[in-house]
Amino acid sequence: MKITLFGATGATGKHVVDQACAAGHQVTAVVRDASKLTRGDVTVVEADTMDPAAIEPAVAGADGVISALGSRNGRAPTTVCTDGAASILRAMAAVGTRRLVVVSASGLAKDNDGPLTRVLVKPLVQRMLRNPFADMTRMEELVRESELDWTIVRPPMLTEGPRGPYRTAVDTGVRGGMRISRANLAHALLRALPDEDTYGKVLTVAR
Repeated sequence: MKITLFGATGATGKHVVDQACAAGHQVTAVVRDASKLTRGDVTVVEADTMDPAAIEPAVAGADGVISALGSRNGRAPTTVCTDGAASILRAMAAVGTRRLVVVSASGLAKDNDGPLTRVLVKPLVQRMLRNPFADMTRMEELVRESELDWTIVRPPMLTEGPRGPYRTAVDTGVRGGMRISRANLAHALLRALPDEDTYGKVLTVAR
């Protein structure tokens, strides 16, 4: 597949690049600073993700687009996910590219959670991360409102563990799923990309 990736230099994006290249996919990485990604097997496009016109050439002709964008400012107010999604959606619509997979967070919803998680853990996490979660919520709204073939992938807490078994659920939560490695998340993103059964769906992933 021809894959265009946003957030390629982030912690999750690096795993996506590694796994996509290992699987033989053609990867185009859109980055703000090309010096941060110097792999010879990746087409690196230096552009401002927030400028739809600037990223149109990068998404044109792609079989699928993955957005692993996220804020690096911890709990501070942010619009990175919202603004990035708005720009990517406009660019894809302009060039006719339809397939989009975006990373969100399972903490946004309480679907299929056990009593302790639903009543205690999730409300606490939602208060602590209210700013990035507000950004992801708005991003999800924009993606849902689009006419693209989208999938929203919601992981729980991300770790730096290895690839291994993990669980998925469509349009509901993974019961007891509190963590997932970034390597597993990357695998799930790439596996979802060609899967038409995930079009217009929320895919929750967890160990």
